[in-house]
Order: sequence, then structure tokens, then C-alpha cells
Amino acid sequence: MPTLQDQLLKAGLVDAKQAKQVSKEKRKKNKQARRSGEPEVDELKQSAQQVRAQKAERDRELNRQRQEELERKAVEAQIKQLILNHRQPKNSGGDTVEYNFTDDKRIKKIRVSPAVQQQIIRGQLAIVRLGEDYELVPRIVADKIAVRGEGRVVVANVKAESAVEEADDPYKDYVIPDDLMW
Repeated sequence: MPTLQDQLLKAGLVDAKQAKQVSKEKRKKNKQARRSGEPEVDELKQSAQQVRAQKAERDRELNRQRQEELERKAVEAQIKQLILNHRQPKNSGGDTVEYNFTDDKRIKKIRVSPAVQQQIIRGQLAIVRLGEDYELVPRIVADKIAVRGEGRVVVANVKAESAVEEADDPYKDYVIPDDLMW
């Protein structure tokens, strides 16, 4: 295979004298580099290596972003699957009441049966967000959802123990409702 120098000579772009001078300078440069112990620095090779390194770094960053996106989608699918598999019926009969709750500083309401309302109040059921709708799931499932996705569990009541002893409580004669109807 002819070299670039041979091809340029054949095409008539350079003459034999210029080709000899270039090869002589190249040999001289190589010989001088060997004597001094310094390796020959090829700017073209260095720039190509630098471009390859930058491309590899860019590719690693893109792969990391793709991996994070795939993991986020997998977590969303797990949450959706948990909600769909464990959702509870809101109405178990004809009699329904409104249960009011807050979601992102907005008051929302769902219609549930009185028995379901009591389960929500006692913390046995929790309200979770599924897209634009709200579903009821058992408390254990709501805890699993809260671990996977922040902000998906809207209402998860906990029955708090009274911090004040009954004998010292000045308001013990007043009944405090568990759920205020707005």
C-alpha cells in the first residue's frame, strides 16, 4: 500500500525534493528524540486521545442518567402494583359519608362507608395517591409505599397515646372527636 508521500508525489502535489526534505526532517526529529530520552510528542494523537476520553466520560454520564431513569420507572411500577393489588373498597353498602383530608394544602374529600371511615381514623387504612385519584390500602402496604415513593401516602393516621395522665388532665371531662367533619 503506497504511503501518503507516494500518493502526493504521484498526484503531482509535491515534488521529489520536498518529499525528501520532509522525510529527512522526520528522521532527524526521531533521532534527536531517542538521544535525549524524550518520547516524541504527537499532538494529533494526544488530541485524539483527549477527545476519546471526553466521549467516554460523556457516555458514562448518559448511561448513569438512563440507569437512574430506569430505576425511577421501576419504583413507580412497584408502587402502582402495590396499590392496585391491595386497594380496598370505599363503600360497603348504600350509606356513605364524606371523609375530608388535605393533600398539598388543598382539602380533598372521598365518599366512604362509616365502617371504612372508622378504619381510616384508627389508622388501619391509609389513603394513597394513584395518578389523580385516591385509593384506600392497608396500613402495612402504605408503609411499604412510603419507603419507595415520598409523597404518595396522603393520609396515614396513627393512634397516639395520651401524654398526660388522666388524673392530672384538666380537660378530661371534654370529649375530643377523632375526626372533625367540615
